Parts: sequence; C-alpha cells; structure tokens
Amino acid sequence: MTEPPALAVPPFPTPLRRKAGLLRRFVIGWGSWIHTLFEKSYRMKMGTVRFPLLRFFVINDLALARDVLEERHCPWPKHGLMTELLRPLMGESVFSANGAQWQAQRAMINPAFAQAGLGRAWPAMRAAAQDMAGNLRQAAARGPVDMEQAMTAVTADVIYRTLFSQSLPADAAETVFAAFDRYQRHAQRYAMLRLYRLPLMRRRQRLSQAAAAIRMLFAPLVDARMAARAHVDQPLPPADILDALLDARHPHSGAPFSREALLDQLGTIFLAGHETSASALAWASYLLAGDAGLQDRLAAQIAAVTGGSPLAADHLKALPELRHLFQEALRLYPPVSFLMREVVAPQIMRGKAMAPADLAVVSPWLIQRNADNWACPHAFDPGRFARAENARAAREAWLPFGKGSRVCIGQGFAMQEAMIVLATLLREFRLAPAPGPAPEPISRLTLRSRHGIHLRLTLR
Repeated sequence: MTEPPALAVPPFPTPLRRKAGLLRRFVIGWGSWIHTLFEKSYRMKMGTVRFPLLRFFVINDLALARDVLEERHCPWPKHGLMTELLRPLMGESVFSANGAQWQAQRAMINPAFAQAGLGRAWPAMRAAAQDMAGNLRQAAARGPVDMEQAMTAVTADVIYRTLFSQSLPADAAETVFAAFDRYQRHAQRYAMLRLYRLPLMRRRQRLSQAAAAIRMLFAPLVDARMAARAHVDQPLPPADILDALLDARHPHSGAPFSREALLDQLGTIFLAGHETSASALAWASYLLAGDAGLQDRLAAQIAAVTGGSPLAADHLKALPELRHLFQEALRLYPPVSFLMREVVAPQIMRGKAMAPADLAVVSPWLIQRNADNWACPHAFDPGRFARAENARAAREAWLPFGKGSRVCIGQGFAMQEAMIVLATLLREFRLAPAPGPAPEPISRLTLRSRHGIHLRLTLR
C-alpha cells in the first residue's frame, strides 16, 4: 500500500531543551514570548513560570482553560500588565476594561458592530480587496512582496472604510504598519523590564509616541464628523461605525462617549479590526505559497463557483476548502498567542496554589500545537477541519478568537474578510516563496515574522 505523502511542517521556533533560567529568559523574551518555550511546554497540562514581579500559570488543560475563559466559577479579568501595555493606544476601552465598566462599554459598542453587519461591510471588503490586487500587480513587477505589509494595508483599508466610509490612503497604510511595528517592539521590552522590576528606560514615552502616530489618522475625522453632526437638526440613520458610536449611549446614565473615550474605542476597533487579520492572512499566504497544488485547486474552485463574475457573499459558503485553509493558518499561527487573565481569589488548579494578582495564561499557540488535541500538531493540514474525528478539537482546542463573554466580537467579520482577500489573491496570482530563509514567527502583542514574509507573485 502506498504511504500517504508526508505533511509539510512550516516554520516555528525550535523549543528549548529545558526551561530557561531567569537571565536567559530575559534575554530571549526581550524579542519574543514563544522563543522562551521549552519542549515540555507543548505537552504539559499546566506549568508555572516565575518572574521577579509575578508568577505566570500557563493553563493548557482544556477543561481548565474553558473555566478561565468562560469564567464558570469566578471572574478572570484581563490582567493589569496587558492593559498597561495597551493603554497608550486603546486607553480604557472595551478591550482592556473589566467588570461593570466593560459590560457598559460592550453594551454601547454592540449596536455599532450590528451597524457594520457582514452584509453592509461586504462592499468595503470587496473594494479594498480589489485595490489590494491592483497594488500587488505593481509591487510584484518590481520583485518579491512583503505580505505582512500588503496584508496590513488591505485589512487596515477594510476597517477604515467600515469605520469612516472612506478608503485609507497609501501613505497612511505605511504609517500604520511602521508605527505598530514600533509599538510591538517597545511593548515587548516594556513587559520584560516590568516583569524583572527594572527601570523602563523611557519605554512608556516611546509607546505613547507610536500610538499617537496611529490615533492621529482618525482624530481629525472624528472632530469633523462631530462638528458636522452638531449642525444637523434631524439625525440621520448611522452610515458607518463612527456614526453608530456617536449615537451610542451608556445603558444607565444615558451619556454618550466623550471625545477621548471615542478615540479609545476607535483605536481598539482599528487595531483589533486589522492587525490580527493582517497577521493571519500573511501566514495563510505563506502556507499557500508552499503548496502549488492547493493553490491551483482553490483557484479552480473559486472559478467554478463564481463563473468568472465578481465575488458575492453567497460564493463563500460554497468554498469550504478555502475556509479550512484559513482555519488551519489560525491554528498554526494564532495572531494573539497568549490570553492573559488575573487571579482574583486564592485557588488550586492541578495541585498548584494560585494567589491574587498572579497571571493565568491560556495559550492558543500551545493548545493548538498540543498532540493531545491535534494529530501532527505542527504540520500544515487544512483538511483536518473537514474530518469528523477533529470536530471536538475544532470546538474546544481551536481558540484564535478566544472563548466566553470576551470572545472576539469581530470573529464573523474577520472570517469573511479573510476569505474575500484570499479568494481575490488566488484569482489573480500564483504564490511562491522568495529566495532566502523561511520566515521566523515571533510573538509579542501579536504574532508576526521577524523579518517579514516575502513571496514571489506571478499573474495567473
């Protein structure tokens, strides 16, 4: 009997042989969280990592991870370290708030996301994807393309159109990419310095400077919209998310968002709406580039479903293999690889005593690469999502959007956006890895490649 072909294993950092000591952990963690992981990290149910400031409890047991994310027995708020890292960009927004403040903000922004429902967002997504294709045709003629930068541009354009009803200028897209790259780098170093109780060396100011470069892109639009609405006697139905947020009222006080609170929410939506999708799409394009047969098969399916006509929302339902590709990209390269929660009451998990202010970490990166949950966990196998034996793992051990009440509110938006972008990419181009070393994933606030993801694109 012929053996099935070996599955490709895309790049990930070689685990350390054993847990690093404090000094080595500092040196390695200065650049990336996932590089500090050791062999047992990918097999254990629960582990402890000690820093001078606090203890991390890494929870890989599926039942316990579900208890934490779904807050089944007690609250598990966002940890203060994470909110501290994101405050310059997001302020006290729905992403970082906890308790009653979070509940009120979530109630205020839910209608805004309903306003940007998938049907209404479709034209913005398709238009941005078509503009991406045009930009990539020009870029590909000059040589290899950095797909991280290209995917940041298209996903930032999508969310910009959805927020503000206008496209994102090319120079603004470059500003976003560069500014958030700086923000990630400084946030990682800030975190390590805090964990080791060391001087922050102006990292807070550098975070604020990088955040300001992003927030200044939409602050003038907010001011102009607020001024225009002040002169309208009869309010019009919301045209986009900004309008819906301006209409939002606190569920108890009836107060609207202040200007600064509005900028906080927009910063959160803008970041969450483009950065995580850009990361996943860049890795999905890399995975495609290594499998010419899969590319051709998907391109043929897209052509058969659309008949050569423009992509429509109904077409995506008839492309399950494309959806499985993106699900597998999210499994191998979850954009947010570590979900941080705070211990609020003394408790014991798997014999480990946890105290208030300790940090509980549920890691999609580890859970999704654990052999107890997935066969050949480091291999690229999008077909696994079509097989019945993986149905439970797909429900319980696939966490790129989190779980529970704080599950990513934009999950449906992100999945639809990804399928439009990937379908457009596959209709237009063949992808191949550029010469040189494979991209190296690094994990900071989100998962990126250390030196970009460079591909050769040729027209079909």
